[in-house]
Formats: sequence, C-alpha cells, structure tokens
Amino acid sequence: MTDPAGRLAGPLETDSVANIKSAEKRAKQAVRRRSHNMAARSRLRSSIRKVLAAVGAGDKAEAAAALKAAQPVIDTMVTKGIIHRNKAARHKRELNAKVKALAAK
Repeated sequence: MTDPAGRLAGPLETDSVANIKSAEKRAKQAVRRRSHNMAARSRLRSSIRKVLAAVGAGDKAEAAAALKAAQPVIDTMVTKGIIHRNKAARHKRELNAKVKALAAK
C-alpha cells in the first residue's frame, strides 16, 4: 500500500508523532525491530510449512529432513524472543508426531 508520493503507507512508515529526540529514535528502532521480527517469524512459518508439505506428500525421508532442519529454527526463535518456549515445544511435538506417524505407515 503506497501513498500518492509513492512511499510505503501503514505500520512500516517511519514518520512518527514523537516530539523528543529519544522518542524519535525509539520509534525508528521499533520499526527496524518489527521488520526483523516479521522476517524471523516468516522463516519459522516456512520451516514448519515445509515439514507439513512433506508429510502431506507422504515423503518420509523429506519429512524427516525438513523436521531436522526446522527444529533449530524453532529453538532459535525462542532464544530471540519471537515465540514462547511452550509454543516451540508444541510445534516440535506436533511435527515430530506427524513425521513418526508417517514413518509407521
């Protein structure tokens, strides 16, 4: 979404209403942090999606490899504070159960 001047409009816009230098700096930092966190969350979702796609396709080897690649990504997101550790544990548990069920078939 862009405005008539061609700039991005919406939550990524850096024009802040802050009147104090330190508040302006914090607003800029918040925009940078948000874009970084969105990218990290996207990486997390992509890694989970790859495991689910492999399970859906019935490819045991690919599912196991995708799970092995996804687990460190999930753990990293906990370390960086993107997701809660219980959510990470839930994702890993559910993905592992799906891959094991696929291998049992």
